[in-house]
Amino acid sequence: MDIADFQDVIQRTFGTRDRLRGVPSTVAWLAEEIGELAQAVRKGSREQQVHEFGDVIAWVASLANQMGISLDEATARYAKGCPVCASLPCIC
Repeated sequence: MDIADFQDVIQRTFGTRDRLRGVPSTVAWLAEEIGELAQAVRKGSREQQVHEFGDVIAWVASLANQMGISLDEATARYAKGCPVCASLPCIC
């Protein structure tokens, strides 16, 4: 699944509920999920890490949907490597 398809699935699955929750609450949920990911990276199993990465990406997609941001557009700045030096690998 590419990132645009994933963002669309999140929108169709949770979009109405996420918009009712609002951006500030979505940011809070995202921050909580990042904390859970950090804990899984430090002490969790690979299964827990995969789970938490998925949750973080889902909340990022939810927030982008609420803000009207395409994740394809947001990630395009990295399409050619480093967005500062335009090298792959980065040389700056």
